[in-house]
Amino acid sequence: MSSLVDLTTVELVAMIKGKEVSSHEVVSAFIKQIETHNPSINAIVSFQPEYALSEARKADERFAKGNVDGPLHGIPMAFKDTHDAKGFKTTKGCTVLKDNVAKEDELLVSRLRRAGAIGIGKTNVPEFAAGSHTFNPVFGLTRNPYNVEKSAGGSSGGAAAALAARMIPLADGSDMGGSCRNPAAFNNVVGLRPSPGRVPTYPKANGFGTLSVQGPLAKTVSDVAYMMSVIAGYDKRVPIALREEGIMFLQRLELDDKKSEDCI
Repeated sequence: MSSLVDLTTVELVAMIKGKEVSSHEVVSAFIKQIETHNPSINAIVSFQPEYALSEARKADERFAKGNVDGPLHGIPMAFKDTHDAKGFKTTKGCTVLKDNVAKEDELLVSRLRRAGAIGIGKTNVPEFAAGSHTFNPVFGLTRNPYNVEKSAGGSSGGAAAALAARMIPLADGSDMGGSCRNPAAFNNVVGLRPSPGRVPTYPKANGFGTLSVQGPLAKTVSDVAYMMSVIAGYDKRVPIALREEGIMFLQRLELDDKKSEDCI
């Protein structure tokens, strides 16, 4: 069971759809990993294991009837604590919002959940995501899994640290001046800042704003591309949303050696 947490998202999805493992088993493995390692790292906040297990059982029941929720069927995720996920707190690391429970999913989270992702908690952030190191007065400091005396980076530090500690297989983040890329580098995972409009953000105070974008973090480039296939794509409510659909990110990532030589 413990080996499940070492697998990539692409591998886990294939195993679930191939009936090698159930969603409940996958979620249970990550819950155990969180319970074991999160006390020393503090990357996952607003943890809801019973909810996640209940959703996993429902996903398995639907699958047994021949229904697949989507590309992320049965995959557990903890959403960044600046992103609204219905039923979970969105504190943004601020004491004023410490009891704020989201009533609706924002667009990014909605796309992940519609694709079959199961919410397991949130990931820690600097207060209002304003900083390159992850600590706040609500949940405290997130530590680097490689050395708990070191920084996990920020602002998606909780997401990157949770990935590195194998507490989640996939994570969402946001990036203004490096908030996906900086913590990814600190924690030896992959973070991508997509082009503005590639992953539309809704709701958003400034619909035409391009400084901050939302994007994926994962253990591998293939997992990042796989997540992009879910979260990218047009939304008519977002004026800068790009028209190409996310399916474009499922193209093969491997390079053709002969073509590579021709380009040199």
